[in-house]
Amino acid sequence: MLLETERIAYEQVSGRVSSGELLQLVIAHEQFAWLHRISEVVVQVDEMLEADEPISLDNFQKLIADVRTLIVPLETGNTFERKYYNALQSEPAAVLAHAEISRLLMSKVEE
Repeated sequence: MLLETERIAYEQVSGRVSSGELLQLVIAHEQFAWLHRISEVVVQVDEMLEADEPISLDNFQKLIADVRTLIVPLETGNTFERKYYNALQSEPAAVLAHAEISRLLMSKVEE
């Protein structure tokens, strides 16, 4: 969803891009660099789920805390916070997804 918002913004200035071109932009273009933090979290979750040993409660709680800290939209914050804020201002689906993830992140973790 955030990627699609950024893709649209990019295409408005530079013209349409293919999926392969988009992948290269996400990897190397400055406009998409702010999304790397989210990608890193996704990779971290994948690694936890694929690990041979069970996820420890401490590691899970740290991941939740890291994500809670990450997804704070601020108009005057750092680059990620500003871009995230702007995405929420322009994309209703992003607002709904943010509300859902925020709700899940506030849920009590059962041991």
